[in-house]
Amino acid sequence: MTAARPGPAFSLHDIPFSTHGSWFDISPVLAEKTYAEDLHLVSHQNGMHAVLRLVPLDATTGERAETRLEATPALLSWTGAAGRVELAYESPDTVRLRGTGHPLSVSAAARTLTPFAGTYFFHDAAADAYVFTSYETGRRYRVTVLRGAAVDTRGSQALGSADRGLTISADADGPWEMAVEELDTARPPYTPTTPFGKIVEAARNSFADFVDAVAPWRSSATPATELAAYVVWSATVRPAGLVTRPAVLMSKHWMDKVWSWDHCFNALALAPGLPELARDQFHLPFDHQDETGALPDSVTHSEVLHNFVKPPIHGWAFARLSRRLTTPPSEAELTETYDRLERWTSFWLTARRAPGAALPHYQHGNDSGWDNATTFDPERVVVTADLAAFLVLQLHELARLATQLNRPDQARRWMRDAEATQSAMLDQLWTGDRFVSRGVAGGATWPSSSLLDLMPVVLGEHLPDAVSRALADRIETHLTPHGLATELPTSPHYLPDGYWRGPIWAPATILIEDGLRRSGHHRLADEISTRFRALCETHGFAENFDALTGTGLRDRAYTWTASSYLLLAEAHENRDAPDARKR
Repeated sequence: MTAARPGPAFSLHDIPFSTHGSWFDISPVLAEKTYAEDLHLVSHQNGMHAVLRLVPLDATTGERAETRLEATPALLSWTGAAGRVELAYESPDTVRLRGTGHPLSVSAAARTLTPFAGTYFFHDAAADAYVFTSYETGRRYRVTVLRGAAVDTRGSQALGSADRGLTISADADGPWEMAVEELDTARPPYTPTTPFGKIVEAARNSFADFVDAVAPWRSSATPATELAAYVVWSATVRPAGLVTRPAVLMSKHWMDKVWSWDHCFNALALAPGLPELARDQFHLPFDHQDETGALPDSVTHSEVLHNFVKPPIHGWAFARLSRRLTTPPSEAELTETYDRLERWTSFWLTARRAPGAALPHYQHGNDSGWDNATTFDPERVVVTADLAAFLVLQLHELARLATQLNRPDQARRWMRDAEATQSAMLDQLWTGDRFVSRGVAGGATWPSSSLLDLMPVVLGEHLPDAVSRALADRIETHLTPHGLATELPTSPHYLPDGYWRGPIWAPATILIEDGLRRSGHHRLADEISTRFRALCETHGFAENFDALTGTGLRDRAYTWTASSYLLLAEAHENRDAPDARKR
């Protein structure tokens, strides 16, 4: 453990302040493209909901004070001309605040209370605390004054529209201090047991331990490592609601879910240092596998969506995960994983193959994870080469697992299926220099200028050399100074902020870099890794990036981007190590 290291500073406009295990954060981001002037306590139970507004005040006028915001993994602070307000997480459901020179207003974010929406506010006589109870989150937020006094309470027990909250101010002899807890119905009155400074120190050490576990390889050549680790650490929530395990959400902004392919990249980044947490990431969507074997589209606190699925990259992911885990999976875990992957694969071979068809199909771009890629412009219900490639890798992984579990007949069956699927992909979708897609309804085929059409490079060593070379040549045309554009930049369909029609995405980068490396295209793989790492080091860990300028787009604190940086940075460090150079 490395004590007293504060960790990286970051902008709250981009990355929320939170802690490992918590379901709430402190942020000005209240919804997609919605930024408040003030920081709010934002909960992710039952969705993303701003609950409390936190505003330092001018002690003389009572008006909002002008302050400078600063954040590191353990401490958030507002600094103004007259003093300072500080906030730290004591536990995943409790923050402590203290201040000097500036009183703090804590008020309900929503002014209107109806029988179905809003926040009710009252004084809890049993706990001698103030309570905000939120319809949106279904939780209570209890404020206990530890030092100083509540000098202004307003809207207690009010219905309808009202300003609800309190202002805490210091006594004459020192700072004020308070605790804010997110709780269900009731708990014993809050009693402080740890001084504020010790809370900050404990949070700092907790984060330092996490970084040391997931990135012991870091160096000055990987300068964004600690910030990447913070994005992952702070977006992790404890089990609650429909989230059956500790889970790394995609973000503690509005993308506060676990999608059924995003989780694979977080699992891989965590595997060497935190193997149990990595296993939890891999298995979480499988906990909600339906009777057909399909994985849900996404999982979050209070909903599991099944209207779409996500691509079957899980065989690829588990093969890599098995190599990265420091302790091998037990026979029981291998059996469970095998059964889950078998059911997931069977879904694609039954529910997603038309009668007599050799290859499965997507029913919408959303099923591929590349929602609006130009591959899906002519039709949405289509047979694509990326899907076939992922399925081939999953069949190979099932064969490997069957062999480990001493099921030779099943292993041979999976290998036959893998060979047949790859042969059908090449026979039906390869034109001699590129892959095309085929509509299920009429059988028409078409090419596109989407990077998705080049994703079969993920097959790596399984591809014929001529196919691999052709794919690598086309992939290089997508390479901008910042990374791989998801739509060819010269395409008439290219859009700078077009989601999967131009911007750079982390999962495409990881999958293609891996496939290129496994098929011997090391120079191009190295270049893709170098440019993506530089992109993150300059522009952070956004959901995606403008391929021509590098600017971060959409959600700016995305965990699969951070995890992808960690994976590429670790691999780069290991390749550059003296022992690796000798080999």
